[in-house]
Amino acid sequence: MPGKNFDLRTTSQETAVIADAVVGNLAQRLAHRLLEGPPHPAPDDPARALALLHLLDQLQQAAERLQREAAVAAARAGAGYPQLGAACGLTRQGARRRWPGLFHHSDETPTEHPMMTTPARPFDVLLVEDDVADAMLIEEALSERGARNLVQVTDGVAALEHLRTPGNPRPDLIVLDLNMPRMNGRELLKVLKTDEDLQTIPVVVLTTSTAPGDVTDAYSSHANAYVTKPVNLDEFEQAVQSIDAFYLDTAARPRP
Repeated sequence: MPGKNFDLRTTSQETAVIADAVVGNLAQRLAHRLLEGPPHPAPDDPARALALLHLLDQLQQAAERLQREAAVAAARAGAGYPQLGAACGLTRQGARRRWPGLFHHSDETPTEHPMMTTPARPFDVLLVEDDVADAMLIEEALSERGARNLVQVTDGVAALEHLRTPGNPRPDLIVLDLNMPRMNGRELLKVLKTDEDLQTIPVVVLTTSTAPGDVTDAYSSHANAYVTKPVNLDEFEQAVQSIDAFYLDTAARPRP
């Protein structure tokens, strides 16, 4: 069952002791078999220690390869990054960093939040965001939903330049921050929604501001939605994926 917890008969500490003992014993036996020279080298001879170090490095690499294979198998069976992280004592973000791309690069394309439809082409998303950390989180969250062509710009001037450059794809969705240099999100939104060529592109304001005036102004300028950025990383990711799920999977999109 997706999300089902696994149960071990040992604690993490007990499992670590067992694993260390088994791997250590295996490495010692392999080193003894492969080491050339006398079976009992002199105490000051580093050969045995170096052979053991080499073998432990090889075992570590093998374990990492096997871990990746196990993570792929778990993802295909329905586990998400929270479950993968829990199995290794990692956070969700830590599991994603260790095994990136599990949910859009494997043969069966498992996803934590399965897409409702399979698009004929990757969706194009324009992200207008000047915060590098937030932009990375948004890109990661969107990548888990499926193929996305994400273009990030850092202010409204750059956004308009991109949108009005011939040959650039028309975005299926614009995700817009409010507080940016040069032209901020409030100013850009007004331009977008009064431009006959651009006004039908869905625009979701994603910002830290909870000010009632900002919410009212955004909707008065015909924003399609206003979402406040959660502080919690998991909630932030869920918010972005909910925007993606509705505007790119559920809602009908106007033809260019």
